[in-house]
Amino acid sequence: MSLSRRTSQLLRISDSGAIMRRYLIVNGFDGALTMLGLIMGFLLSEPAELAVISNACLAAAIALGMSGISSAYVSEEAERKRELDKLEGAMITPLDQSAHGRAARWVPILVAAVNGGSPLLISLVIITPLWLAQAGVVLPLPPLLLAVAIAAVLIFVLGVLLGRIAEVSWVRSGLRTLLVAGITVALIYMVSG
Repeated sequence: MSLSRRTSQLLRISDSGAIMRRYLIVNGFDGALTMLGLIMGFLLSEPAELAVISNACLAAAIALGMSGISSAYVSEEAERKRELDKLEGAMITPLDQSAHGRAARWVPILVAAVNGGSPLLISLVIITPLWLAQAGVVLPLPPLLLAVAIAAVLIFVLGVLLGRIAEVSWVRSGLRTLLVAGITVALIYMVSG
């Protein structure tokens, strides 16, 4: 059985597909808003070296990723163990070597990877203009403004995905997440003034 089919089977047995989809979007949104907030803070502060800004953003991205991985793993492992114990009690037999046992072991790892990988990857995409500018690549906008634009696009795309999942207007859903980003920027601007 291929890895893809085996993974699908584990997710189906554990009914974890929806959880992973939610984590992907919710934590991706957290990563995008966090990077947007950091970059806005730098835009509204005294000028700082690009290396300082990119290092701060990278550190935050890594912290978001590690937080997502560890929190999801610990909570999912406990939930899966609890469910497996209940099932074993009902069946009066150990299920460690069964598909349910494999799901209890592997699903927490998969969920943790999505939970931590989503904000990390989205954050890295957002701060890419900072690295490109440091490498001497000529950009169409200043790197911080380009990073803000990328964050806005990704936030809109995450809203579109939410709209598709909920089977509602994807435009409205995307605009709603952009509104959240706009409110975030406005609050940062107000407290920085």
